[in-house]
Amino acid sequence: MKCLVTGAAGFIGSHLCERLIALGHQVTGIDCFTDYYPREIKERNLRLLKKLPAFKFIEADLWDLDLRELINQTEYLFHQAAQAGVRPSWGSNFEVYTRLNILITQKLLEASVGSNLKRIIFASSSSVYGATPDLPMHEDSPLHPLSPYGVTKSAAEQLCYLYWHNFGVPVVSLRYFTVFGPRQRPDMAFHKFIKAILAGESIAIYGDGEHTRDFTFISDAVAANVSCMDNGAAGEVYNIGGGSRITVNNVLKLLSELTGLPAHTKYQADQKGDMRHTFADVSKARCELNYAPMVSVREGLKQEIEWIKELYP
Repeated sequence: MKCLVTGAAGFIGSHLCERLIALGHQVTGIDCFTDYYPREIKERNLRLLKKLPAFKFIEADLWDLDLRELINQTEYLFHQAAQAGVRPSWGSNFEVYTRLNILITQKLLEASVGSNLKRIIFASSSSVYGATPDLPMHEDSPLHPLSPYGVTKSAAEQLCYLYWHNFGVPVVSLRYFTVFGPRQRPDMAFHKFIKAILAGESIAIYGDGEHTRDFTFISDAVAANVSCMDNGAAGEVYNIGGGSRITVNNVLKLLSELTGLPAHTKYQADQKGDMRHTFADVSKARCELNYAPMVSVREGLKQEIEWIKELYP
């Protein structure tokens, strides 16, 4: 199959491209190397892919491309590109989030109207739930985003639904719950924690450390994307969690155990936009996508620790 992956040089996008090629598909990857984190890390993510004949890479801003022409050559579109990060999404930065997360998503959907695409898989986020009272969170839970980032992901989801409902665009949205593993972005908690522990540096913890996250290993998130090629229903939303809900304090204890090094922590005030708890009800994904998370937090952290050691020798 011919696949198009946006955000191909990123954490999830690069893993997804490799998996699609391993399954025998032809993949075109697009990335514009935004300055959200160092370009050299994204270049490293592409090292293997650029050696594979089944992979074609386009360095470009989606806004500047003829998306209709690209989509006409595509059967499956995986829209992973986005401006990530809850805490930086406030203030004047919101303009960037609006452009990259909402406007470009709309442009992709508009270019897909009347095409022969078999499926669009949109990367959404658990941040859309925000202050919902439901735990675990299920797809019909109220959406009360607590950050501008969460608002942009919720708006993009709504656009996906509108284009399916009105034009039959075959789009599915996946709500990721804190994906981790090798290639995780430098701004994400596990990456920062492991790097600091290995360097003997202190770790800033916002709040009391008793907030929880449902952590999803990268290979499980990728498997959910691949499953959407044949499973699930257009117009639907699916939670993609790892079934590994754990407090930040317990994560730090586990990292100390796995590295054999102490975690030096300093507790600070809560940050605006941070959710107190996330916990995914994945029963819908289990039923309709045959989704079954396989990798525990302990095993996943072992792999991420080894990758961090290679990244920062």
